[in-house]
Amino acid sequence: MDSKRQSHSLALSSEAPSSSLEYVAVRNLTRGTIVAQRVEVASSGPKRSKGLLGRKALDPRGGMWIIPCESVHTFFMQFPIDLIYLDRKHRVKKTKTAVPPWRVSACLSAHSILELPAGTVSNTRTEQGDLLEIVRPS
Repeated sequence: MDSKRQSHSLALSSEAPSSSLEYVAVRNLTRGTIVAQRVEVASSGPKRSKGLLGRKALDPRGGMWIIPCESVHTFFMQFPIDLIYLDRKHRVKKTKTAVPPWRVSACLSAHSILELPAGTVSNTRTEQGDLLEIVRPS
């Protein structure tokens, strides 16, 4: 990893990024794919509670990283989403695709969840066991 990218990496830590960090990028190191380029970090109580509620859609390259989190609901949402459940070292524990509104999904061994546009899991070939890298965009 070059020094510029290394300085922007969250180094696969088990901790949430600092509260001043608003967006991260997500790479699938196992598959060599970019999962998302502009993921909003929801690590505070109010941000985690609101999640994606009230939005009409997600940017095709965006998403939300809810940390800590082991379950989500899509009540009152207006579009389906893909979910990637991560452990503390950002290894994929479980994926769910095109979860429609009015559903609940959980993975009790997860530490955080990526909420992404429907189709992201398939397009990036992300599977259980893959290692993801969470980085600050440069």
